Amino acid sequence: MTPDDEHRTRPRLWAVVGATGTGKSALSLDLAERLIAAGRRAEIVNADAMQVYRGMDIGTAKLPEAERRGIPHHLFDVLDPVDEATVAWYQAEARAAIGEIHARGADAILVGGSGLYVSSVLFDFQFPPRDDALRAELEAALERDGVGALLERLRAHDPSTADAVDARNPRRVVRALEVALLGGDAQVTLPAEPRLWHGPQSGGTRLLGVRAERAELVERLDRRVEQMWRAGIVDEVRSLVPRGIASGPTASRAIGYAQALAQLDHRLTEAEAIAETQVLTRRYARRQVSWFKRYAGVEWLRAGEAPA
Repeated sequence: MTPDDEHRTRPRLWAVVGATGTGKSALSLDLAERLIAAGRRAEIVNADAMQVYRGMDIGTAKLPEAERRGIPHHLFDVLDPVDEATVAWYQAEARAAIGEIHARGADAILVGGSGLYVSSVLFDFQFPPRDDALRAELEAALERDGVGALLERLRAHDPSTADAVDARNPRRVVRALEVALLGGDAQVTLPAEPRLWHGPQSGGTRLLGVRAERAELVERLDRRVEQMWRAGIVDEVRSLVPRGIASGPTASRAIGYAQALAQLDHRLTEAEAIAETQVLTRRYARRQVSWFKRYAGVEWLRAGEAPA
């Protein structure tokens, strides 16, 4: 066997990316079955920031286990809604899962639309520093003094970040101030010339993108949100309240879940919750399209189309 032959037979990393509602899950399953039919093995790794949470199924369009066609799935249902998910945590978990899949001789299929999560696996991101003790101190100050006081402290250390941070999101203000006090850069950054990460045992990485026409996607997303309410997202959220979703720093802000919480608290009517979720979902899909367009070397496919 030549070195080229050996490289081709080594397990690969595949990434299936694109906006929400374009059919990434279906493509990942079809791809896995095609690989298996060709004599390879394949396992799927989640790259959706909200599908890591247990019990958050309806609003994330999480594929039920019965519909996974017997393909092993990883990084689904690994956190409780009260837990915080960070990109740095996800990068380590996903790369470890991919390494274990490759060690078993199987191809790994990374699938999801959370741009930072996907990019953290595919490229060598540099993360801002962290200090748990300082974070706890700042969160206590937030409770005591309010977000305005923390924003003024941030402005004294890093005026440009203070101007850019979302002041309506106390979590981001706390994080930005934590980084500033540690002398770091508040942005997650890429190296000047990012290179694809393959994994130590990988035979290469291939990027597949799923796209849909704008009008078609908007209609599909609006219907999907309406279906979320018919399927019982409000009851799902009600069942997650005792498990801490209302105070979860990440889960409580998920599109659809934040609106369902507001409906339960009588801050939004059902019609208002649905309409707000539709607007935010469309906006999120636009950001996803812009994000993944920047990737070099993506093979773009329409929903239902198979890669060459």
